[in-house]
Amino acid sequence: MTNFYSFHGTVTMISDFFTGQIDEREGCYQLISVENGMGATVNFVVSPTTYFVDHVMVAVGDHVTGYYDGNAPVPLIYPPQYQALVMVKDSPLQNVKVDYFNSELESSDGRLRLIISPYTLIVSRNGQLFSRSPANRDLVVIYGPATKSIPAQTTPYRIIVLC
Repeated sequence: MTNFYSFHGTVTMISDFFTGQIDEREGCYQLISVENGMGATVNFVVSPTTYFVDHVMVAVGDHVTGYYDGNAPVPLIYPPQYQALVMVKDSPLQNVKVDYFNSELESSDGRLRLIISPYTLIVSRNGQLFSRSPANRDLVVIYGPATKSIPAQTTPYRIIVLC
């Protein structure tokens, strides 16, 4: 179970990130700087394993949310630099929640409960159908409308299981 934290803002810079080794991985890592509009900036290290929802291309000026492991060690530098686990480009057509969902399919923060329908597409991060239950796993949930209850309830369009 990953302790997902997020940071939302506008991409202000994208550059190559040097890992300290000269090998075939050179050019495979990027640094994406995100500013939240209130003066706070975060640098996300994007690796080949970072999952981009809908496999979108991110550019300077895009509004994004980066998710990282809140329990992972980070260098004590400013601006903070986090290893991006999931990146989401804002879209008015969908909501995205990245979190651990328990056996009741409720998020770890208690804010969202999933109602799975026969039309909910459940896949692994490589896009292949996931044949098991999504319960008790780290998930990327893509959904539309939700109830105003606590927790909010929704029938997701798609669930990506972060195996």
